[in-house]
Amino acid sequence: MKRFVVGEARDQSTLFPALLDDFIAEDNPVRAIEAFVEGVDLRGLGFKGIDPHATGRPAYHPAVLLKLYIYGYLNRIQSSRRLERETQRNVEMMWLTERLTPDFKTIADFRKDNGEAIRRVCREFIVLCRRLDLFSQTMVAIDGSKFKAVNNRNRNFTATKMKRRLEQIGESFNRYLGQLDAVDREEPALAEAKTAHLKEKITKLREETSRLQIVEEERLKSPDQQVSLTDPDARAMATSGRGTGSVGYNVQTAVDSQHHLIVAHEVTNVGHDRGQLSNMARQAREATGIKELKVVADRGYFKGEEILACHKEGITTYLPKPLTSPSQAKGFFPRDAFRYLPKSNEYSCPAGQRLTWRYETIDKGMKLHAYWSSACATCVMKEKCTTGKQRRIKRWEHEDVLEAAQSRLDWNPEMMRLRRQTVEHPFGTLKAWMGATHFTTKRLRNVSTEMSLHVLAYNLKRVIKILGVNGLMKAARV
Repeated sequence: MKRFVVGEARDQSTLFPALLDDFIAEDNPVRAIEAFVEGVDLRGLGFKGIDPHATGRPAYHPAVLLKLYIYGYLNRIQSSRRLERETQRNVEMMWLTERLTPDFKTIADFRKDNGEAIRRVCREFIVLCRRLDLFSQTMVAIDGSKFKAVNNRNRNFTATKMKRRLEQIGESFNRYLGQLDAVDREEPALAEAKTAHLKEKITKLREETSRLQIVEEERLKSPDQQVSLTDPDARAMATSGRGTGSVGYNVQTAVDSQHHLIVAHEVTNVGHDRGQLSNMARQAREATGIKELKVVADRGYFKGEEILACHKEGITTYLPKPLTSPSQAKGFFPRDAFRYLPKSNEYSCPAGQRLTWRYETIDKGMKLHAYWSSACATCVMKEKCTTGKQRRIKRWEHEDVLEAAQSRLDWNPEMMRLRRQTVEHPFGTLKAWMGATHFTTKRLRNVSTEMSLHVLAYNLKRVIKILGVNGLMKAARV
């Protein structure tokens, strides 16, 4: 093999370094993991097994298993069986665990039994980042993304899906019965084989119908009229593409605009973001310590009560209003074409008429004020406005808060570009790390723990990129 790089013979004796520590460079990320975990108060965070039992086989210290998991998620190794194999062949893992080789069941049980404590470790790293002044002190972006659960779409049932499935079974049943009638006119030997095959299919359809009836009973007991058979907490999540929905979880994140660190996250099984704005904004402010926090989100978070809650908390919001005007869809003037006049408490319509206050009402717990004009009947622009007697406008009592939010966005349109640049990157990175299956555990509490490990690994890698391994080690030991 001339002119090629030649390796050493496999039977050649080799003098490896005398110390395992010599295999690990000074700027290896495993040293940062070691320093961070050693600087964390595991007892205070609630880890089990800190105090050893007086009798029985000695257990592994929680610090060892926590280091193992952080290393695994940092290197895209989430499976407990794969982590077990890595402890037996990976030099970095041997150094980190001091050559301990826990079995996969011990590794998996640690994550399952210490979920809340692991989530606190993720928050503890955010405290470290805050101490290092790694946050922008002004702005965070909030967004949610759908992550797949360990539950196939065929193992999730909603009212629509159940109805469609039963209709398909009924059509198949009728088709097979028709084929049975046609078989009687064929040769006896061939007819007997086809009859047996068709009867077998009909039997399977009846068994499937009985199974679906049991599933339907379970579905009706569910508060949201939905049931998942593999992961009971997973829910059907609609996406923008037609026919591309999945069964999974909606992960909410708040990302700092300076270094794209995830300052707060939460896993939910609600398929939309409308009720998450104030919750994530409060978590972000608590994590960063920013009193005058600004948050930017997309129109999926637009909800009057949520924007008002942020306003009362002193949190400034930037988000666009959804373009869902029913009047505009019918070809009429949109609601935005009617301008509110606060001094006279009236609305001005496109025709120049005044819509005066008429009454107030309560709708879904919200106090609304109704306005309309008596000149609508003779208005030349009525055909472009309404098919009723008058065009009525209803105004929420806190509508001024929503108008102020819209005005802020109008004056700062670059906020939406900042949102995309800030919050989309972490989601893309995390999904690339997680692979096609995304989550590997079941139930909301376990999925939340798994997500916290992913977020911790992501933030850890970002901080290493910013400060370097030695900088992070120094900060963790303070």
